[in-house]
Amino acid sequence: MNAKPTGGVMKAIEVMANVDKQGQLSLDVPLTVDQQTRVRVIVLLPENADEENNQQEDKEIPESAIESFRHGWDDAITVNTLPVSQLWEGMDVE
Repeated sequence: MNAKPTGGVMKAIEVMANVDKQGQLSLDVPLTVDQQTRVRVIVLLPENADEENNQQEDKEIPESAIESFRHGWDDAITVNTLPVSQLWEGMDVE
């Protein structure tokens, strides 16, 4: 299938899903979006059973850990970070 480029800035959201026998996607969790819109979907399929088992383990990550990563990633992207040299300031470390 060929997709026509949208030409606009796009935001990436990663979520696990299942594909049924009819080729329909079923997301593990609903997407958090502000409005109804068309999206571009890229599907990554495992080449063997070992990779599929690893993906099954990925689903078991608690939502709090995923949200923590998303928050940290957003901070890194928006350069809302501190230099490593400042991380230990004011801490009593022996």
